[in-house]
Amino acid sequence: MDEFVVYVLHSQASGKTYTGMTSNLITRFYFHNSKSTKGFTLKHRPWIVIHVEFFKSKK
Repeated sequence: MDEFVVYVLHSQASGKTYTGMTSNLITRFYFHNSKSTKGFTLKHRPWIVIHVEFFKSKK
C-alpha cells in the first residue's frame, strides 16, 4: 500500500511557503531544490521542510 505525504516547505530567502503532496518525499524535495526548471518553487530556492504528515490514501 502506498503512503501519501502532505508537506510544507519554507524559503528563508523569500519568506514564502509551499504546500504539496507526494508519495515520495525525498525525490520530490530534491526536485524542488535542484531539478525543477520552471514554476513557483524554482524562484524561491532553497527550500527547507517545515512540516510533514503521512496518510494511507490520497483522498
